[in-house]
Amino acid sequence: MPDQTQALVQGTQYWMLLSVAAVLPILWSFTLALHFARPYILRYLQGLTLRFGGDVWWLSYVLMRDGLLVVTFALSVVFLFPNVYMSADLGVPVTAPIAALILFWALLAKLTGDSDDDARTFRIVSVLLVIASAFYIVPQIYGVEAADQAATWNSVLGFNLSGLPGSLVSGANPDVSYPILNLSLAGFAATGGVIFLWFMRKTKFEPAEAA
Repeated sequence: MPDQTQALVQGTQYWMLLSVAAVLPILWSFTLALHFARPYILRYLQGLTLRFGGDVWWLSYVLMRDGLLVVTFALSVVFLFPNVYMSADLGVPVTAPIAALILFWALLAKLTGDSDDDARTFRIVSVLLVIASAFYIVPQIYGVEAADQAATWNSVLGFNLSGLPGSLVSGANPDVSYPILNLSLAGFAATGGVIFLWFMRKTKFEPAEAA
């Protein structure tokens, strides 16, 4: 009975992690779509005659865009855990930690700047989001999802591609996965330090007034 319970718990854990890995490309696609929909939203707002309706529409768009960005980042952080990222039973893209790190940099750019009013900040966030999504979606499709299609591609293209899917999966390539994971964790630590210093510099200390 304890063995069955442990197997059930482990199977549920694997199912949840595989579901997160499979749904993240969809979240990345929606994140990019909402981010680059800003010009369309602004053109639509210019056609509204009611100021209240325009404010509600803009606030709803910002809430959905930034909320989806935070959800995508929160789910991506799961792949920073070594027992998940290095598991041979789970198909995790080898560059998933790098995608999470670059997304963290995009959030840092939005925190320290105004991507809605500053064109330079908007371009920085846009480039970071495109790079981060590519680092996750490409190995997810051509590594994890295409692992059982290597033989078909070999017969179609006429040369051996059997090693390509395995090189894009973390558990099948530990010599590359460990440096990527350590580099990503170091990048998170350095970025967190930058955010802390920026926050401390921006915070103004006001002494408490005596009663």
